[in-house]
Amino acid sequence: MFPLFSYWKNSTGKNGHIFPGKTYFIVTGGMFMNHRRSDCYEFENTPLPYAFNSLEPYIDAKTMELHYNRHLQAYVDNLNAALSKNPGLQKASLEQLIMMACRLPNPLGTQIRNNAGGEYNHRFYFAGLRNPAHAQPSGCLEKAIEGTYGSFEKFREAFKAAAMSVFGSGYAWLMSDLNGRLRIVTTANQDTPLGNCLYPILNIDVWEHAYYLKHYNKRGDYIDSWFRVVNWDWAERNYLERGKKGGEKT
Repeated sequence: MFPLFSYWKNSTGKNGHIFPGKTYFIVTGGMFMNHRRSDCYEFENTPLPYAFNSLEPYIDAKTMELHYNRHLQAYVDNLNAALSKNPGLQKASLEQLIMMACRLPNPLGTQIRNNAGGEYNHRFYFAGLRNPAHAQPSGCLEKAIEGTYGSFEKFREAFKAAAMSVFGSGYAWLMSDLNGRLRIVTTANQDTPLGNCLYPILNIDVWEHAYYLKHYNKRGDYIDSWFRVVNWDWAERNYLERGKKGGEKT
């Protein structure tokens, strides 16, 4: 289960900086995604719920295999390596680590930000894929998309334009606030959109390793193919779960 954002206090009960070896009380809240995984160190690259070739012909099996077994695995391994030297952080969840990263001293903060973010972003991406998939969303998410963008086709155009606009490597995300208002955002590299009271509904990975074997440098073709394998049922569940909280800010 992936909480959207985390919030921390130091042992005195005041908002404070995060330092290795100290004890912190973490209050988490937000939208969750169902995903079997270890909750804290050591993190594991748990199996996908589908075969690497199941997204063919839209995303090829070799890309999926390399993406999951090499790229995601590297983030998991690097995160565990950083945490192995910092026992004070080993009980923190993935989301808590992401939220702590900006307050950790470097180079540890950068290591946590890049690798915890890389694991989170990839897991969210892979969980949002399926084949066969519905051509477009239904239910409450469909109504929200139509209410915000006018039609699914206009949303698709806006989302593709955002994904195309990412310079270099990163992600495009469909996000929602607590009231169900939708927003498309982009993040660079392995940054995440967590912590802004926005809840992730789905994302697309536009690093070249996500598409280069099949589409070469034609990112637009890859985005079109990605739309053919979006798990809209999963996105709908994320949208409906957006208002559930696991804790309160004080």
